[in-house]
Amino acid sequence: MSLEEKFNPDNGPKRILALDGGGIRGAITIGYLEKIEHMLRQRYGRNDMMLCDYFDLIGGTSTGSIIASALAIGMDAREIKNQYLKLGESIFGEKRGLIGRLSAKFEITALERELKNIFGDITFGDDRIRTGLCIVTKRADTGSTWPLINHPGGKYFKYNKDILLREAIRASTAAPTYFEPEYMKIDQDGQKGAFVDGGVSMHNNPALQLFMTATLKGFPFHWKTGDDQLLLVSIGTGFWEFERNLEAFKKNKLWHWAGDVISMLMDDASSLNQMILQYLSESKTAVNIDSEVGNLEGDLIHGKAAMTYLRYDAHLVNERLREIGVEDIDAESLYEMSDAKNCPILTRIGEKSARLEVQTDHFPKVFDLKF
Repeated sequence: MSLEEKFNPDNGPKRILALDGGGIRGAITIGYLEKIEHMLRQRYGRNDMMLCDYFDLIGGTSTGSIIASALAIGMDAREIKNQYLKLGESIFGEKRGLIGRLSAKFEITALERELKNIFGDITFGDDRIRTGLCIVTKRADTGSTWPLINHPGGKYFKYNKDILLREAIRASTAAPTYFEPEYMKIDQDGQKGAFVDGGVSMHNNPALQLFMTATLKGFPFHWKTGDDQLLLVSIGTGFWEFERNLEAFKKNKLWHWAGDVISMLMDDASSLNQMILQYLSESKTAVNIDSEVGNLEGDLIHGKAAMTYLRYDAHLVNERLREIGVEDIDAESLYEMSDAKNCPILTRIGEKSARLEVQTDHFPKVFDLKF
């Protein structure tokens, strides 16, 4: 199916895939993608089917932008897994020296080299991108969130179409303190903006942003809403409950609060995204938001679902890891998003979690492709 056919709002129901940020924990995401890809290949009897064939729009933030872009150019989940293992070891394997770490923790050259190896000279306007693509980044010098899209009807496509895909990914992955910002050209006059990780915005979980990008009048897609018109599949990079002993909080110094506040804001943003999307749908994967509102069962804006919504994410606590058969690791050791040695175990956690969570009947027949 051509991009024009995929983008056409009158050409049947649409399917969206949204991938969270989370550094090396993106390896969890790939486990879910392998399961979904395998399930779809069985459903259609096509061993060569790619996720870019099924989904009409794939988007991601930070590490999710790397995976989303790889899917969008036609890579399968196994190939992405192999590349991701190499990528993680290369990017996070060697820290900067003491002087270099005053500006960023890791050298950017390794990331730039690996992205160039994978994406070469592909630009946003390149027809080698086989489906809709959205990369979420944050422009630090204006404070605005940028969802970069490859739809030719986009208001800023005339400027964005020549952006190298690898530069947009680099912008989305430029996590403050980990990597230096990306200074990306933003118009034909050569003006540049300073871009940092999209996870600094409200959209480290980009699912709500992708829903808005697909349906709001200001964007060019104008896709129809309804549980038989729009499928949104969102995949996370692992979650756990933020909890600390009261006495430990009393001992917090300024540098402790700096890290804690960032974590709190990111957790709140993800929770709000999840709550709004469950409020807009009757999801088969709905989770409890908190002890007060529960999983929003029976809560539906205007009494009508705006989409079919699925959320998959691995619960990184020891009890859950034992349930899925991963008993040789302490969950707390997996929380740091730059620990490259965790990549193989994170991949295994994603694979085992997906086997239990992803069900064929989660994907309604109304969204089946017509060959």
